[in-house]
Amino acid sequence: MTESKPLNWTPTADVGYSVIRRGDGGMTLTFTDLSDATLAHWHEFALEHLLGSDRRTRNLYDLRAVKHIPEKAIRMAVDANSDPSARNIRVAVVVADRSVADAIVNVASLALAETASAMKIFTDINEAEAWLARPLDQI
Repeated sequence: MTESKPLNWTPTADVGYSVIRRGDGGMTLTFTDLSDATLAHWHEFALEHLLGSDRRTRNLYDLRAVKHIPEKAIRMAVDANSDPSARNIRVAVVVADRSVADAIVNVASLALAETASAMKIFTDINEAEAWLARPLDQI
């Protein structure tokens, strides 16, 4: 088995997300808020990780605790996932309910076609995990 890349992430009191390394080498990011401080910290962290993206990986974004996702957050996520380095990443985004998922799709519908990563939005974490568990060549 290949050694996991270091997370290079440390908890910070003023940001509303946490990151853990997944058993498959990817990351699980769990968000509790999408404040400007959280978004700025996450965006920098995400882009830093993309610089060293050298293999296929699976990331899970758990946003179930966030009841409203601002347009700014969606646009920042689309920006990060449009980076050519994201081509090796499969991203499952889990949101609280269908209305939140629909809001994301409405804002990002055109831009999502331009993302480099394979990304799918879920309202059920078990469905997200099942999708991530599929072989990486089945996107």
